[in-house]
Amino acid sequence: MIYTHLMVTIVERPQEPSEFCASMSEAEDNRARELLERVSAKWPLGVLQVLAEAGAPLRFSRLMERVDGISQKMLTQTLRMLEADRLVTRTLYPQVPPRVDYELTPLGRELLLQILPFWRWIVQNLPAFDADETTKAAE
Repeated sequence: MIYTHLMVTIVERPQEPSEFCASMSEAEDNRARELLERVSAKWPLGVLQVLAEAGAPLRFSRLMERVDGISQKMLTQTLRMLEADRLVTRTLYPQVPPRVDYELTPLGRELLLQILPFWRWIVQNLPAFDADETTKAAE
């Protein structure tokens, strides 16, 4: 005897951008835009990447050494923002002199994993972006 079973494959249709945007409240949209703007600034992704590569908590001075070109003031501001957004944790040890360690949170790690495909897409398409720029410059 041969038995056959009905197999149903359900394929979820990806949500259209317009549907996704329409499903958000104005407050959610504003908050998401604020977070996107802050995270995509010049330094935050670099700081998150350094913390991810370290795989362990880093002191401020070690971060300064590893984030090429960042000033002390900018690193301080960036770490405060990342901590406020719960992407980095700051641990203060009560000793003399005080010791402060910074570490990537699970949310910060997840953000990097989500950004990676987008980053790859940008790098793969740099020639197309550059070709558009040279075309514009020639006009």
